[in-house]
Amino acid sequence: MKSQDRSHVASSFTLIKGAMIDETYAVFAAWDFDISKRENLDRLRQENFIGAGTTTWLRDIAKVLNRRFDPVDRDRALVLLAKNGCPIEEWKPILLWHMTRDEFLLRDFLINWLFPAFISGAYRVRTEDVYEHLRSVSRRGGTTEHGWSDATLKRVATALLKMAVDFDLLRGSVVKEFASYHLPERSFVYLLYAIREELRSPQKMLSSEDWHMFLMSPSDVERELLRLHQFRKLDYQIAGSIIQLTLPFANAREYAERMVA
Repeated sequence: MKSQDRSHVASSFTLIKGAMIDETYAVFAAWDFDISKRENLDRLRQENFIGAGTTTWLRDIAKVLNRRFDPVDRDRALVLLAKNGCPIEEWKPILLWHMTRDEFLLRDFLINWLFPAFISGAYRVRTEDVYEHLRSVSRRGGTTEHGWSDATLKRVATALLKMAVDFDLLRGSVVKEFASYHLPERSFVYLLYAIREELRSPQKMLSSEDWHMFLMSPSDVERELLRLHQFRKLDYQIAGSIIQLTLPFANAREYAERMVA
C-alpha cells in the first residue's frame, strides 16, 4: 500500500477527522514492521485493539493513518518512538512535524496564519478569523480536492483551531487563546535531525519555517542551540555568517532509537 505524495493536497476529510493523537500512538505502539502497511491496518480494522467506540470511527482512523503516514520509510522513527514507549508529551510535537509532511492545510495554517498572528501580538483567535486564509489556499500551492461550501469552510477552520489546542499551541473551547508553549528538549533535538535531513545546511535549518509550527522564531531556535551547546549536548559554532552544527548521531532515526533506549 504505497501512499502517493499528497503534500500539496488540501484535504478537508483528514483534517476534520482531527489530530487522532492517542489513536495514532496506540496503533503505532502495536505496529508490526514484519508485515505490510495494508496488513497492519487490516489487523486494526479486524481486531480493534485500540478500543475504538464504533466501526465507523475505526474505519476512519485506518483511512486517515493510511493517508497521513509512511511507517516503513519516512515516518519509521515516529513509529519506533511509540513502540518503545516515548512519553506522549515528547512524542506529540514530533507527531505534528511528521503529520505536516502530508497535511498541507495544517502546515499552511500553522506557518502562514497562526505564527504570524502570534508574533503580531494577537491574544485571542476565533474560527471566522481563519476564513479568508482558507479561501486563498491555492495561492500558497494548495490543491483542494473539490470546492468547499460555507459549511465545509467553517468545519475546516474549526478543525484547525482544535488541532492547535490538541498540540498545546492554543487553549480554550469557544474562544481560543495562545498558550505558553515550550517545545520539550528531546523533541527539539529530534526536529534538529529531521529538519537537517531535509535541508542539509545548518543556516537553512536555523531559519526553517518548520520552527514556526512550534511558535519559534530563528532567535528562539538559536537560544536553544546555545543552551544545548553550553550543556555539551551538541556542538554549535558561529563565525560571522558561517554556522557549524555537529550532532552526536547520524540521523533522526538513530536519535529516536537512542531516545527510547
